[in-house]
Amino acid sequence: MKINKEWHRANRMPKNPTTDDRINWHIEHAKNCSCRKMSKKILEIIREKHPGYKNDG
Repeated sequence: MKINKEWHRANRMPKNPTTDDRINWHIEHAKNCSCRKMSKKILEIIREKHPGYKNDG
């Protein structure tokens, strides 16, 4: 898996992120970097708020 260093430098997870911060960060991360898959836990949280979300991680 390849890391997008530039994206990571420009898009740090905020300190003390809200659930919405986490959701938004992980969705954008999946679009811009393939360094790792999303955890099952974050996918569950995303799908609760966005039932049509199709990314498998």
